[in-house]
Amino acid sequence: MSNIKNIAVFTSGGDAPGMNAAIRAVVRTGLYYNLNVFGIGRGYDGMVHDDIFSMDAKSVANIIQRGGTILKTARSEEFRTVEGRQRAYDNLKKREIDGLVAIGGDGTFTGASKFIEEHNIPIIGLPGTIDNDLVGTDFTIGYDTAINTVIDAVDKIRDTAESHDRVFVVEVMGRDSGLIALRSGISVGAECVLIPENKVDYEAMMDRLDRTRKNKASRVIIVAEGDDAGGAFAVAERIKERFPHYDMRVSILGHIQRGGSPSCMDRVLASRLGVVAVEALLEGRRGEMAGLIHGEAAFTPFSKAIKHIGTVNDNLLRIVDILSL
Repeated sequence: MSNIKNIAVFTSGGDAPGMNAAIRAVVRTGLYYNLNVFGIGRGYDGMVHDDIFSMDAKSVANIIQRGGTILKTARSEEFRTVEGRQRAYDNLKKREIDGLVAIGGDGTFTGASKFIEEHNIPIIGLPGTIDNDLVGTDFTIGYDTAINTVIDAVDKIRDTAESHDRVFVVEVMGRDSGLIALRSGISVGAECVLIPENKVDYEAMMDRLDRTRKNKASRVIIVAEGDDAGGAFAVAERIKERFPHYDMRVSILGHIQRGGSPSCMDRVLASRLGVVAVEALLEGRRGEMAGLIHGEAAFTPFSKAIKHIGTVNDNLLRIVDILSL
């Protein structure tokens, strides 16, 4: 067991539904183990600028159902410098903070790795990102809510597409990862799903659109923002060139995918991992991301967790093809 007495929690990078549930779990677990718990506002930027404050059970009351993050999040150019990280460490030390829980994604864990290397402070990470693109957990905090938001939006789009015999190209988040597009595409019955992990085969896509039922009242194509086709508008233009008779529309879902009340799955995941993170610090762990693999807690070094998953399950793409008829 470690000698940790004071811990702090912060959120960094893009916000994700379930971050508040994770903050709540970290704070209350810390209190359960008689630790002093601090919150850090605006991620690493708040650490550099001394935005650090004490938290108690009341601080996290009535937040489990809220989207976003009560601790806020921000980019920090200063933390990228040696001098900035030294100021951050000095601010922690004057409060005798000897352990951190970092909630975020690859950028968060990259910063945490550097901080550990220079100042030897124990840090455990929680996977808070809607993209589900971290190695070491089956699902990240926020992913389930994000794909359900996409499904809800596309179901509504399908209603108007059916009414007007239209083809909708819907762009979802996923600059480096197509997992939101792929799983939501299956769920909404999309005719095609375009993701950054796979080079777009325009001929195959056109053939698929042409061979699907001629009397289909609507077609939906899901495009991840990072696909090599250039986004939803570029895809729509190519389709219109080939099928000028199609009534085309483009919808970019944007940041609605980040917001909203977290799903049950995300609340439970965040709660479980928040408890696991504090207990890991007390056990002497550091430099690792806590995740769930096959329902069991697992720990992955930051250096491995931040490597993007470069491939996707081909079987999921095959399912899209089979079911698009």
